[in-house]
Amino acid sequence: MSGIYLISILIMLVSWIVSATMKRRFKQYSELPINLTGREIAEKMLKDNGIYDVKVISVPGALTDHYNPLDKTVNLSDWVYEQSNVAAAAVASHECGHAVQHATAYSWLTLRSKLVPAVQISSTWVQWIIMGGFIVLMMTKGAVPWVLLVGIILFAITTIFSFITLPVEFDASARALQWLDSTQLLVGEEHDKAKNALGWAASTYVVAALGSLVTLLYYISIFAGARRRD
Repeated sequence: MSGIYLISILIMLVSWIVSATMKRRFKQYSELPINLTGREIAEKMLKDNGIYDVKVISVPGALTDHYNPLDKTVNLSDWVYEQSNVAAAAVASHECGHAVQHATAYSWLTLRSKLVPAVQISSTWVQWIIMGGFIVLMMTKGAVPWVLLVGIILFAITTIFSFITLPVEFDASARALQWLDSTQLLVGEEHDKAKNALGWAASTYVVAALGSLVTLLYYISIFAGARRRD
């Protein structure tokens, strides 16, 4: 059990380092100007890939960039949408990478989309059921662990979803970088900076997935311990 605690602390530390580094890199690369805005980058990448039914729109907030397959929109945060720099180009092309995945029926994205309803239900109830499971365990002195098991199953769904997200994110970045290279919109150091920025962004998903896995194993160990006592 102590080993799981130690790994959890280590992952939290790594998560903080990765997140802080990613934000620092994006801030740094946002100071490297290019000729096109994030909106123009996105529109050009969609056009070059023969995608004409996806809209590029601006959404408020920071780090709110995403692709919505339901209404086919590339949603770019205000600064990405309006600014002309390496960081904005990297983010805009990455989100368009998801649009290309959708248009080409990329298998991992399809699987991820199918899991979304289950994940939404799980995310709504999992914390309450796990909390209830711990309360029942304490009240019954570990004799009734089954409520916790339901919570573990729900949490496992979100953990699986986080790992399925990894190939989706890495592939979107690969598509973005390949397109940026083929169009020569970013060359040399600019392309390297975009690759670095997307690499750090992808690392946040890796750390999140590992953190979810460790938490799942922690819950499973508690359930297993209660079953042994029973």
